[in-house]
Amino acid sequence: MRYIFKFPDIGEGLDEGTIAEWYVEKGHKIEAGQPLVKMETDKVVTDIPSPKSGTIAAIYGKVGETIHVGNPLVEIEIEGVEGDAAIAEAAKDFTTEPVEEAAGVVGTLEVAGNAAFLPSGTEGFDQPTTQQTAVKSKALATPVARAMAKEMNIDINSVKASGPGGRVTINDVKRAAESFNETLTKKQVAQPMADSVSFEPITQIRKAIIRNMTISKQSIPHMTVHDEVEVSEMVKIRDKYKQKFAEKQIKLSYLPFIIKAVALSLKKYKYLNSQLDLENDRIVVKNYFNIGIAVDAPDGLVVPVITDADKKSITEIAEELNIISVKARDRQLKLDDMKDGTFTISNYGSIGGMHANPVINHPQAAILGIGRLVKKPVIKNNEIVAGVVQPLSLAVDHRIVDGGEVTRFLNQLIDYLADPVALLFD
Repeated sequence: MRYIFKFPDIGEGLDEGTIAEWYVEKGHKIEAGQPLVKMETDKVVTDIPSPKSGTIAAIYGKVGETIHVGNPLVEIEIEGVEGDAAIAEAAKDFTTEPVEEAAGVVGTLEVAGNAAFLPSGTEGFDQPTTQQTAVKSKALATPVARAMAKEMNIDINSVKASGPGGRVTINDVKRAAESFNETLTKKQVAQPMADSVSFEPITQIRKAIIRNMTISKQSIPHMTVHDEVEVSEMVKIRDKYKQKFAEKQIKLSYLPFIIKAVALSLKKYKYLNSQLDLENDRIVVKNYFNIGIAVDAPDGLVVPVITDADKKSITEIAEELNIISVKARDRQLKLDDMKDGTFTISNYGSIGGMHANPVINHPQAAILGIGRLVKKPVIKNNEIVAGVVQPLSLAVDHRIVDGGEVTRFLNQLIDYLADPVALLFD
């Protein structure tokens, strides 16, 4: 019998992927669980395994083509399955089969997509329906979706709804906006003169960045506070121990100290480690401290997460940073590496930046930007001496966090960074 394997829904909100590499060709024998194709999605590059054993009878799509969830990927000829058994086999839904047979696609990857960028509740999670909900004179919609549609000049009553009870979600608004922009581009873009411009396709990761940055700036009233801290002691400690770390194949930067200091400071100022849940009129305070690190990867910005940073030593954090840096460079980050962050650090200083107004990683409440270290005169004990200064920029969701809380958090963070030995005792 022929089994048509369709691109599965590997995570909430992911509705398409781009073919990065085929591992099989027509006529190849394949075993269940063996990788068929490497797909680039919004969040990661991941292998899609075969759900069945058999022979590849047909392949759909070339490298670089975008495949939507539910579209065929391959046809598999399964030997020895005929009659009623063939009908039962063809009726099976790959995405509902056991995790063991799915070889890591379901269970491991179903946490992907916009779940990490949305408020708690049902906002943004498409619910299966038997048919599209008809357009109503006045659409049911979440407050965030309605506000986003207004900002984008989209008639929310014309947006197809996929949420519970026919409610329009922010994912629905985003899809409507993308469809409108694609139509407008086709109408407006004329054929340019030869060699005057060049075109590059937008990658799946870049699409995710565009969507999430737009959501963040449109839905979160940002407030950014700039400060700086004299970190000569941190520099001395790092210089003293970096060779010992290097002997263990660990690169010791200043970032592990900052991550640890942020995590301990968040324990004292909880609202910077929270998110807004407008659906249920509440603030969700996270009692765990997972620090996301914005990484300038070859394909675009990714945010791997150091989990439970408050409980880990500087050495453990440095080891994890080394691992995720290599994985980001080699495009080996998995969804588990990037899920459930509660606060983000953007280290633009590592490539020479001094000051910035970082954009909050929605739906988190805050993001810390750190600039490059600068040697300059400072006052110590009423004397002017040479110092090393670390610029800081803290952007917060002003709906959740007030100026006083921001200042107190920064003061605590500055205390830790100025005297990093204190990190050992809190």
